[in-house]
Amino acid sequence: MATVSSDKQHLETIEFVPFRAAIAAGVDSIMTAHLSVPALEAPEVPATLSPAILTGVLRDQLGFKGIVITDALEMGGIAKGFSVGDASVRAVKAGADVLLMPRDPVAAIDAVVAAVKRGEIDRKRIQASVRRLLAAKVKVDLDLNHHVDFNKISDVVNSPENTARADAIAAHAVTLVKNDGNLVPLTKSAKTCFVEMVESHRGQEGDQFTETLRQFVTGAPVFSIAPEEATTATPSVLAAPCDQYVVAAWVSVAGYRGTVTVGGDLPDLLNSIIGTGKPVILVSLGNPYIVRTFPGVKAYMATFSTVAPSEVAAVKALFGAAPITGKLPVSIPGVAPYGSGLR
Repeated sequence: MATVSSDKQHLETIEFVPFRAAIAAGVDSIMTAHLSVPALEAPEVPATLSPAILTGVLRDQLGFKGIVITDALEMGGIAKGFSVGDASVRAVKAGADVLLMPRDPVAAIDAVVAAVKRGEIDRKRIQASVRRLLAAKVKVDLDLNHHVDFNKISDVVNSPENTARADAIAAHAVTLVKNDGNLVPLTKSAKTCFVEMVESHRGQEGDQFTETLRQFVTGAPVFSIAPEEATTATPSVLAAPCDQYVVAAWVSVAGYRGTVTVGGDLPDLLNSIIGTGKPVILVSLGNPYIVRTFPGVKAYMATFSTVAPSEVAAVKALFGAAPITGKLPVSIPGVAPYGSGLR
C-alpha cells in the first residue's frame, strides 16, 4: 500500500480540502483508495476497509451523503492481505455502498449475505446503501427509462464542447521540469528517436501520441514497447539512427514520492538508452515521480495523466506548437520544488 504519512492537522488543512469542496458542490460519488493512513487507522488497514475513515471521516466529519464505491478489490493493496469474502464484509462494515471488481463476485456476495444472516452486518446498513443507489438511478431517470439508446451516446459523451475542455485542461497541465541543453522544443533538424513505453498493447496507450507525432515528423523512428518486449527490443532501439531520444512513459501505477518506475524490463531499456550518452527527454504520462528513478535524463516533462488528450498535449509541447505553462502541483524530492516549471 501507498502510505499517506501526514498528521491529523496536515490532513485537515491539506488533504481534506478538495473533498470538502467536492462534497459542498454536491458530488454524487466518492471512490476509496487502498491507502495506509496511520494518523487515522492502524497502518496495516487499508482506508477502503476502515470504518474510522469511510464512516468516521467521510460520512460523519465531512458530511458526505452520496455513494461510496471502493477502488478495485482485486488490487494488491486488498487482495494480498485479505480474502475476497473478508475484504467484502469489511468494506461494507466500513461504509462502502458498492464493492468494485472483487476477484470472485459470487464469493463476495455470499460473504456479505452470510454476514447479514449472522448479524455481523445490520440489514439497515444494507438498506441504506440500496436507498442511495436507487436515489442515484432516479436522478438520472433510470426509473423512467431502463435502456440506453446507443445512437444517442455521442450526443452526451465526447461532445465537441467536452473534448475542447479536456484538450485545454491537458495542455494547461503540461509541465517542463528540466531542460538541460534546451532540448525542448525539438527542432526538425535534430535526428530524434521516439520510444513509447506503454503498460500494454491491449488498450489505446500511445495511439494519439503516435498519430499526433506524425503531424510533425514523418520519418523518425518510433518504437512502442510493452514491458514484456523490452529485452528483445533493446538492440533495435540502441541501433536506431538518432542523435537524441524522446522516451514517453505511461505510468498509471500509484506512488507517493517513492520509487516509481515502468514495468518489466523497461527500466533496463531506459537506463541503456541513457548509457549511450545521447540526450534523453523523458515524458511522464501519469505519475510525475518517475524522474527520481532516472536522474540521468537531460530533460523531463510531466502531463500527470495517461489519457489521450494528454498524449496530444505532450507532443504539441515537445514541438513548440503549444506554450508550456504548467507548474508542479507537488514537490519532487531531489529534483524540483512545488510550484516550479520552465516556460
